[in-house]
Amino acid sequence: MPKLHRKCDGRPLREAMARAGLSGPELAEATKEVDPSGKGVSPATVGRITGRGKTARDRCELDTAWFVAEALHRRTNAPLQDLFTMPAASTSNIERSTPDAEEE
Repeated sequence: MPKLHRKCDGRPLREAMARAGLSGPELAEATKEVDPSGKGVSPATVGRITGRGKTARDRCELDTAWFVAEALHRRTNAPLQDLFTMPAASTSNIERSTPDAEEE
């Protein structure tokens, strides 16, 4: 499954958090409300996808992005596509195997 990329180094995420009045740990707690299993996203993961420092990450799993975006959407009406983007389609055209007819 492809990973989603946070937009603009996480700035839209941080702005949505500020509009919602949520800190990182509070956002992590809010993700439990939208996760059917009730587990949510850890505070450390929220920190990595919203952060700016050396531990910041530009990509995350679809479930993580979905839970974070849904928790923010409930408070700010910010949709997922304003916060994250899908990776570009692969343009690789390198063949990885040799057809049977070309075997020696």
